[in-house]
Amino acid sequence: MKFVPTALTKTVGRTILKTQKHSPTLLFGAGVVGVVATTVLACRATLKLQAVLEEAQSDLEQIKEVESDKYSEADRTQDRTVVQIRTALTITKLYGPAVAMGIVSIGCLGGSHHILTKRNAGLMAAYASIEKAFSEYRQRVLDEVGEDKELEFRYGTEVVAEEGAKGKTVKRVSPGTPSMYARFFDECSRSWSRQAEYNLLFLRCQQNYANDLLLSRGHVFLNEIYDMLGIDRSKAGAVVGWVVSDGDNFIDFGVFDGNNPMARDFVNGREGSILLDFNVDGVIYDKI
Repeated sequence: MKFVPTALTKTVGRTILKTQKHSPTLLFGAGVVGVVATTVLACRATLKLQAVLEEAQSDLEQIKEVESDKYSEADRTQDRTVVQIRTALTITKLYGPAVAMGIVSIGCLGGSHHILTKRNAGLMAAYASIEKAFSEYRQRVLDEVGEDKELEFRYGTEVVAEEGAKGKTVKRVSPGTPSMYARFFDECSRSWSRQAEYNLLFLRCQQNYANDLLLSRGHVFLNEIYDMLGIDRSKAGAVVGWVVSDGDNFIDFGVFDGNNPMARDFVNGREGSILLDFNVDGVIYDKI
């Protein structure tokens, strides 16, 4: 027995997988093309419609002109019905291809939307599961080793001791690796100014507005905060953010983080730019 070569089966399998991966795009493209084709077919049918209607009108007038002594009213009604049915079938035949193409196009667009909706739901579920597992892991580490050590593990930094105002030794966590949601508020932002005082006032006002929006509407997406600050949106920002719950219900830009030397310099006017790290609640798309 001769088997199919392994290389061929791999090629076919990979092609099928790529087709499934890009199926929403392919279906959407087919739907758009189908809509255009539907319009073209409908226009062509409309150009022929006038001739069909004129022929039907001519037949009805001929039936009307036939002498009544040789043509009973029952025969006249029957012939009118035949003309009307024939005209309806002709019109249906004219517009049939356009209607069929329209149904197929709508099916392609609906299929594309359905596949994307299922994929987005799966991604959000996976993202939420990972975030929940990480939060539980952090809590276990916090209970085991304490807050200082947990911060050291989380940010990859050390809890260092520094001399306080009255000569006392104070512990603080040096700034570590920012989260994936952190963004620089600098000259690349459309809302940034060369005046450090203006930037501080602007961020304070935007943070207050964001919290008012959270309390009034119940949720705020991270991309909305990016828009307020003139920062480009991100893919994660479309699903993560803040939602009113049993938590602190507060949006923090990280401007007034006393453990961050950059933030202290920014607040004190010695620095015009700052790295903002937002305290998002996590994925909220499935909670609103």
